[in-house]
Amino acid sequence: MISLLAAFFTSFIATILIIRTQKLHSGFSGDRDLSGPQKFHTKVVPRVGGIAIGLGIFVAIALRHQSNLENATDLILLFCALPAFCIGIAEDVTKKISVRSRLIFTAFGALLANLFLGAQINGLDIPLIDYAFALPVVSIMFTVFAVTGLANAYNIIDGFNGLSSMVGIISLLGLGYVGFKLNDPMIFSLSFTMASAILGFFIWNYPRGLIFLGDGGAYLIGLWIAILSILIVGRHSEISPWFAVLDNAYPILETLFTIYRRKFHQGTSIGHPDGTHFHSLIFRRILNRKNTTTESDWISANARTSPYLWVLSSFSVIPAIFFYGSTPILIGFFFIFVASYMWLYRRVVTFRTPKWMHP
Repeated sequence: MISLLAAFFTSFIATILIIRTQKLHSGFSGDRDLSGPQKFHTKVVPRVGGIAIGLGIFVAIALRHQSNLENATDLILLFCALPAFCIGIAEDVTKKISVRSRLIFTAFGALLANLFLGAQINGLDIPLIDYAFALPVVSIMFTVFAVTGLANAYNIIDGFNGLSSMVGIISLLGLGYVGFKLNDPMIFSLSFTMASAILGFFIWNYPRGLIFLGDGGAYLIGLWIAILSILIVGRHSEISPWFAVLDNAYPILETLFTIYRRKFHQGTSIGHPDGTHFHSLIFRRILNRKNTTTESDWISANARTSPYLWVLSSFSVIPAIFFYGSTPILIGFFFIFVASYMWLYRRVVTFRTPKWMHP
């Protein structure tokens, strides 16, 4: 409990300090791009909220190991997260780091987790496919790809106040709950410590967006969740690999659909930003249909966007924690989730939004 409180209050106070001192550092920490297709804010805001979350995690782990270094899993996980976190912060400050460079550093962190924590995907509970995972090189490559993809997914969905951070909290609560139910204090502790650190930031990010998560925060959260998702499956044979998939279904699906949309529908690079993410469409076609430009209306529409996706994300996490041991049921719920997402996206993008989605 002490480590959870430490993570929360350290993140909370650090976020306040970043906000209160922004005049001193906004020249390099501020997000000054107000016109990009994925930008939905009206003034310069610090985009280094990830620093506060990182500090929260560091202080919590330091306190936990003040007198006991027997189990250093949390320290090793923090070490593995550093490459992705640092390259993300570098992008937040310089705005000049390429997508490829960020992905390479994130993949390196995933490889470190594989080497030092044994975080490795060994199958999907699908017989023919699982034969391929018997080859270590296939298993390791797929693990690095999956971890890197989920870390980047949290950066992709980080488009509105509170969206990426609360989706991360929801997924972490799912991981922590199953860890508690299976009497796994490591998974429980690491999940809720990160959730506490995110919450300390979230209070200042939502609803008014006084500070942004930034690439550093998004990569840190995504990689942390990805590694914990792999570890919990590897540590407990009764958990289906599809628990990890369903617990992270929304960011995974948003990323895969973004790749498809950009590569095959738009014919652009998969790293090229666009304004047709599901969260962007909800903002433009449901909550800001009149295209208002006043700051109060803009902030209100921005803040009301995220809860739509929080609910959507919960619809995959809830069945994941109830049926974590049944691959057929989890796969069934995953395809129901995919079908629901595609149906809703198509309705919104073709201006046929269901009435119940309108405020």
